Amino acid sequence: MARVASLSTEEVERLRNDVAAGKPAGVWFTAAAVGVTAGQSGKVIGFTEPAEGDFIQVRPTGSRDELTFSPAELTLVKPPPKPKQAPPPPVAAKPVAAAMPEVVVGIEPAPVVRKPPPHKPAEVTVTLHSTLEGEWTVDVVVGKKRVVRWEPVPAGDVARAAKSLPSGVGEAIGTALESAKRRQLARVEQLKAELDAAQRALRDLG
Repeated sequence: MARVASLSTEEVERLRNDVAAGKPAGVWFTAAAVGVTAGQSGKVIGFTEPAEGDFIQVRPTGSRDELTFSPAELTLVKPPPKPKQAPPPPVAAKPVAAAMPEVVVGIEPAPVVRKPPPHKPAEVTVTLHSTLEGEWTVDVVVGKKRVVRWEPVPAGDVARAAKSLPSGVGEAIGTALESAKRRQLARVEQLKAELDAAQRALRDLG
């Protein structure tokens, strides 16, 4: 098969724009493509990041597999149709007495296994928040996606986690916990005084 031009940088960008716009993005495989037949067609369905090595995701025609290829393995040049071969001349058959049938065993080549595109690691941001009453909540963001939105966390769990954190962080959490504890103790004393006053008023009412 004659060598055809592989995808240029401009053609890759054009295919990227077509995929983003939902337009058909057809390509053909060159002789450098692994695991497919040279000249076979396919459809570009996406791109992996970063754009290095095999980063163009293609579904070959007639297949449900989604494989990744490099620009050198793809082209926008449609291969010419294969010329029809002339049928071989008839051969006079010689009479054969009780010939045994020929058995041909075909062995299919093993499919080429391609590695899935690598997943880009994402940053994780964990935020703890405390109210003056000592109620704690946690917020977790992975990359740009929030996976936990201000879920309640027991103060005891926060206190235990603070022991394994840097001293500055542990001291700040400890100060918040101690302040909330003092507020709760003061509230208990106030409620006790109110309860005693209510009980005295109840006794006075007979």
